[in-house]
Amino acid sequence: MIRVGVMVSGGGTNLQAILDAVDAGKITNASIEVVISNKKDAYALERAKNHGIEAVAVSPKDYETREAFNQALIEVTDSYNLDLIVLAGFLVVLPKEFVKKYEGKIINIHPSLIPSFCGDGFYGLHVHEAALARGVKVTGATVHFVDEGTDTGPIIYQKAVEVLPDDTPETLQKRVMEQAEWKILPEAIHAIANNLL
Repeated sequence: MIRVGVMVSGGGTNLQAILDAVDAGKITNASIEVVISNKKDAYALERAKNHGIEAVAVSPKDYETREAFNQALIEVTDSYNLDLIVLAGFLVVLPKEFVKKYEGKIINIHPSLIPSFCGDGFYGLHVHEAALARGVKVTGATVHFVDEGTDTGPIIYQKAVEVLPDDTPETLQKRVMEQAEWKILPEAIHAIANNLL
């Protein structure tokens, strides 16, 4: 049984997809130990508590320097003895020492088919705005391992989603979440937990 920590910044819809997959037996051999957020008011923390999972906020606003916040984030994460860290909409650049320490144990979900619409500045609705501006007919989501770059780590899974002619960034974001993110993120956790990769 691997110990999993999920890091989130917002509502936690990807977290909910993970929790639902655990409950449905689609993720086996994995225990969600903690949900960590950089925002104290993130609804994802409520989702965790409602599921009986420890919910911890580590906010940069509570620390005088970025270094102090980085150190606190590492200490909190270390305290749970995690085998896998899942970035499920965590809008914080992880410190290099964090990435190095957990090398090969951090995965991220990104709302495009990497290498398209990824890297610095591409998060949330910005990704979908860029896809629509470019006129692509297909977009999707990618689960990848995290390295020291931005969206540059080895790809685990990708799933394509059709772009419709009347899409707005919001409708496209919703479709990508429902048809891709909420499917491949739980699949990746299950695959890692069961040595299927």
